[in-house]
Amino acid sequence: MRSFQPIEKKYFKSGFELIAGTDEAGRGPLAGPVVAASVIFPKNVKINGINDSKILSLEQRLNLEVEIKSKAIAYSVKAIDHTTIDKINILNASLLAMRKAVESLKINPEIILVDGPKTFESTTQVISIIEGDSKCFTIAAASILAKNYRDRLMIDYAETYPIYNFEKNKGYPTKFHIEAILRYGPCEIHRKKFLTKIYERRSEQNTFEF
Repeated sequence: MRSFQPIEKKYFKSGFELIAGTDEAGRGPLAGPVVAASVIFPKNVKINGINDSKILSLEQRLNLEVEIKSKAIAYSVKAIDHTTIDKINILNASLLAMRKAVESLKINPEIILVDGPKTFESTTQVISIIEGDSKCFTIAAASILAKNYRDRLMIDYAETYPIYNFEKNKGYPTKFHIEAILRYGPCEIHRKKFLTKIYERRSEQNTFEF
């Protein structure tokens, strides 16, 4: 059974009780929003199988989502759309999504643990944890909520824009997705600045090499 890692234990021992973990999903796709979640758990919570969402199966993530939501003191999910990503870049959009997720929690945390090397401004202390989704219980839980939420959004978008197979690639640059962009052009939810290199390579050669 996976329990709190030393990262959380250290802060609990320092007297913190409301620890928020936050993580994002969707930095790499060519389309759709970037989504972040934040979670606060009670100190002695136990959830079997919590881990980085990227290494969990769909069934595992869905089952864990139910347990995370039922056992969390508070949780929140926020999305930043493709238009904003194009305006402020994906890093800033990811940090904005995480900040909004934390700010939307129904309880104010005493400390915030953020996945990755960068943090956002907050009146609450913010700690960055590189590879936090594989080291930190609350961050890993947040990564699961964020990924499940974003995957559902992309499945919904697949019905509106069926030619891109978003239900299978979730907007990531798969061979099929890139070929569809080159054949039909981008749709409304594509991140236009993310497509620059695809079009540059097409102009440099007669065929796109994968």
